[in-house]
Amino acid sequence: MKNIFLIIIATLTISCAGNAQKEVKKESKVYEITKTDKEWKKVLTADQYYILRQAGTERAFSSPLNKVYASGTFSCAACKTPLYKSKHKFDSGTGWPSFDRAVDKNVDFDVDHKLGYARTELLCATCGGHLGHVFNDGPRETTGKRHCINGDALIFEPENQ
Repeated sequence: MKNIFLIIIATLTISCAGNAQKEVKKESKVYEITKTDKEWKKVLTADQYYILRQAGTERAFSSPLNKVYASGTFSCAACKTPLYKSKHKFDSGTGWPSFDRAVDKNVDFDVDHKLGYARTELLCATCGGHLGHVFNDGPRETTGKRHCINGDALIFEPENQ
C-alpha cells in the first residue's frame, strides 16, 4: 500500500513538471522600421506610445476616429503604413474603430495571453506596433471578422476628392 502511494505521488510530481507547464518563449520578429523606446517616445504622443509600444488599450468611445466614415485610409500612427480602408469600417457598437479586414499584408497576427486566455493580436507589419485584436463577431455578409482597433494607433488620411 505504501509503495502504491509513493508511485502515485511520483507520477503526479512528474506530470506537474511536464512540458505543459513550461513557458514558451516566442522569437521576436525584426520589423522593417525599428527604433529604441527613446526614439519612439520622441515621435509618438504619450497615448500613442502606450497603445503602439506597450500594447495598451484606450478607453471605449474615447477615440474621435470611432465615428469617422469618410472615404480614406486609416494608417499606422507610428510609421504611416496603410492598414485599413474606410470602405471596410463598420459600427460594432463596442466603442473602438472596427473593420472587417485589413489592407493585404500590412497587418501581422500574433497571440497574446494578457487576459489569461489566447487572443489574436493585430500588429503593424512594418513597425510591429500594437493595434488591437481580431474577433469572430464581425459582419456575416463579409468576412465575419471584427478587427477591434485602438484609435490612438491610427491616423486617418481622407481620400482626395
